[in-house]
Amino acid sequence: MNDRVSNSSAMTESSAAEIEIATRRLMAALDALESAVERRRDADRDENELAARIQALGADRSRLADELDGALVKARKLERTNREISDRLDSAIVTIRSVLDTGEDG
Repeated sequence: MNDRVSNSSAMTESSAAEIEIATRRLMAALDALESAVERRRDADRDENELAARIQALGADRSRLADELDGALVKARKLERTNREISDRLDSAIVTIRSVLDTGEDG
């Protein structure tokens, strides 16, 4: 009977050791899973921030394109006005020269 008790005791210690090893492996696996979930959460957060930045850049690009279009329209108007003023000045110079030339003849 002592053999049975010592055999049973040895099996219980062996089973307890196996359970302890399995428990440690399970805890390590759970820790690894928790770390993986946290890394994934961080990656998702970074991805969302990047998407928000890209959207903001797109909005800035659209705004800048609109501003550039407006600036081009203003520049064309200024060029047209500049040409008109230049033409008027040329006409005025011709008229003044004509008046001065007529005054010298008289």
